[in-house]
Amino acid sequence: MDKFDVIVIGGGPGGYVAAIRAAQLGKRVAVVEKEHLGGICLNWGCIPTKSLLKNSEVLTYIKNASKYGIDIKDYSINWKKVIKRSRDVSRRLNKGIEYLLKKNKIDYIQGTAKVLDNNKVEVNFNNKKTVYEYLDVIVATGARPNYFPGMEPNGKNIITYKEAMTLEEQPKSLAIIGAGAIGIEFADFYNNFGTEVTVIEALPNILPIEDEEVSLELKSIFEKRKINIKTNTMVEKIESLKTKVKVHLNDGNIIEADKALVAIGVKGNTEGLGLDKLGVDISNNVINVNQYMQTNIDNIYAIGDVAGPPWLAHVASAEGMVAAEYLSKYKTSGMEYDNIPGCTYCHPEVASIGLTEKEAKEKGYKIKIGKFPFRALGKAMATGDTEGFVKVVFDSKYGELLGCHIIGPGATDLIIEAGIARKLETTWDEILLTVHPHPTLSEAFLEATADALKEAIHI
Repeated sequence: MDKFDVIVIGGGPGGYVAAIRAAQLGKRVAVVEKEHLGGICLNWGCIPTKSLLKNSEVLTYIKNASKYGIDIKDYSINWKKVIKRSRDVSRRLNKGIEYLLKKNKIDYIQGTAKVLDNNKVEVNFNNKKTVYEYLDVIVATGARPNYFPGMEPNGKNIITYKEAMTLEEQPKSLAIIGAGAIGIEFADFYNNFGTEVTVIEALPNILPIEDEEVSLELKSIFEKRKINIKTNTMVEKIESLKTKVKVHLNDGNIIEADKALVAIGVKGNTEGLGLDKLGVDISNNVINVNQYMQTNIDNIYAIGDVAGPPWLAHVASAEGMVAAEYLSKYKTSGMEYDNIPGCTYCHPEVASIGLTEKEAKEKGYKIKIGKFPFRALGKAMATGDTEGFVKVVFDSKYGELLGCHIIGPGATDLIIEAGIARKLETTWDEILLTVHPHPTLSEAFLEATADALKEAIHI
């Protein structure tokens, strides 16, 4: 029987990172993966969707080329090639992860894993079962799309994000249920390629976890692009017909579309792992863990989506690092979730970190708010991408940066400046004394900070 110090179940952005870190710390490691290395993020999420959105961005430039003095009289869209590019990018990265495992002398075991007891894992590959021993096991099995009764996906005209990024033909109309990051990114993509899009959200705002001003700004921008948005609206059922769907709403209206995309969240892949029989604490498809990603059984850890929200690839990777370091007796302070950036890669991009204005007030802070619009920024005007703003939330007593919220060009890259500032407990004075290069989009962060103190120069 083969023995490992650490067996990682799942080769996604949490699992493979945990495996590599454990190997760096001297452990003999194996990764068990039943489908594709890279998990949902690399194969069906973060990477392929961003590839599709890049295609969409190129299309936007072509559509608006005349304002840059370039006249493109005619162009055509090759839908199959649009989809193929996304899949090709995923395949290349998949091979890259396999190389990284080999480089770090990590055993890659294909198959479906089941934890038999506190030191044995059984792997089933093509009906052949092999048992391996371990000292510690890290469960990184991810999550799958969630749905409510009456809206069960069928893979044809009621679909999830997997089908949405591989459709052989572009739908003429699409109803999207759920206005979180997944729903909004697909709404942006399909709308730009000419699909008639309706977004249905049960809560008052799209991107409901974002600062309200950001959500309202994006709603306004999307509606100008003829995306139909229905908030405060529940879906009662989705009726699947031969060539279309009917989405029945709680207000009595019915939305007809070629396809319906269900994007209302995810639930953890906890079934079939054998963890319940071992007494691992699981509730609502979430494996409960402490700050070191350790379950109630000392040598069993869980990371990533299966360990609950926030369901983000970079969180899974960070959790994987913590778990690997803790079980290796390497110094780690454990996971902290108060400085995690959230990103939505629509156009304009949305990114945030820390507290929203509403959350800061609810926590009792006396705050100062600063905002700076991209339309007043030289770099944004030069590139022709001026929608949106940077908003900062400061504690008025100490000048602590409580939160930053960006909608606009480069938001997902800019947000980390606020993240580092918060990590270093930087105050508004230190931000204002940091000279920002000109012309750059980063100046908007500086100007928004100055605006909080009524010292902004360019508005």
